[in-house]
Amino acid sequence: MADDKAKDKELELEEPKKSKKMIIIIAAVVILAAGGGAAYFFLAGDSAPATPQAGASASGGSDGASAEGVEESAAVDVGSALYVPMPRPFRFNIPGSVRDRFVEIRVQLLVRNSDQEEAAKKNIPLIESTLLGIFSQSNADDLATSVGKASLKQKALAAVQNEMKDVAGEKVVEQVLFTGFVMQ
Repeated sequence: MADDKAKDKELELEEPKKSKKMIIIIAAVVILAAGGGAAYFFLAGDSAPATPQAGASASGGSDGASAEGVEESAAVDVGSALYVPMPRPFRFNIPGSVRDRFVEIRVQLLVRNSDQEEAAKKNIPLIESTLLGIFSQSNADDLATSVGKASLKQKALAAVQNEMKDVAGEKVVEQVLFTGFVMQ
């Protein structure tokens, strides 16, 4: 009889532990489902506005309306930005007044149409070589300031545009963007 009472007490103690675990599991599932729903909502919402604009520019009954649609689509092509990432970050050492510094720069190139994007992708080794040459000429003291970084971007852009003009016949790259910059 004492054994039965002891077993009943053990069962009573185990049941609250199981119910707490079940509540935690249910809460985790609800949180994950809400996070997934929110991600779907935000990611699906970004692509929706592009479709009505394309439909609006393609439609048009009269010649005047279709000419405006062509002008609008041309403006969209010119205004759309495409980014060409460099396959690996640039890592190099540069001299400073006190000591040498290690620098890592991640770069992406801004181009305006698919032809320029293809030209940039096709010439990535040339662009990497040009950028590395410009980056390695810099000074750690200059790169410690935002003005120095902006100056480096301008030098890099001018050098890349000159190289691409020689190879492709046009500047191709509109901007050189630093997407990561670490100096130690």
